[in-house]
Amino acid sequence: MEQGHPGDAYFAVDKRPIILFDGVCNLCNGGVNFMLDHDPKGNLRFTALQSEAGRALLQRANRSTDDLTSIVLVEPNKIYIRSEAILHIAQFLHQPLITFGKLGLFIPGFIRDRFYNLIAYNRYSIMGKRQMCRIGDSRFNDRFVN
Repeated sequence: MEQGHPGDAYFAVDKRPIILFDGVCNLCNGGVNFMLDHDPKGNLRFTALQSEAGRALLQRANRSTDDLTSIVLVEPNKIYIRSEAILHIAQFLHQPLITFGKLGLFIPGFIRDRFYNLIAYNRYSIMGKRQMCRIGDSRFNDRFVN
């Protein structure tokens, strides 16, 4: 990961990982709600891929700012995408999700990502789409990066 990207500022004070998600995808927003419910310690932060922060963090991760095809987990010094991101996210939640995340990494990535891509590329037809990106819930203001 290169130094000096605009996305670096999001880790200057707060080192918690940031999940980049498709803000108009109902499936993705449901996943964010699930993560908020299962992360009572507030280990994770969130921003839409379409947001200014999302685009800066995509650039920091050496990904196209137009790429909305994958969930991305951005840590201060590591980037995870697709199924690997999901499994690392699970390790920030509570049991049994932590164990699921650790064990899932033993499945080869090409197998995991085949399943992930099947869902990701059909997510709008599976759960639909909203007109605008998710607006943060005031209970979780410190969890959403603007």
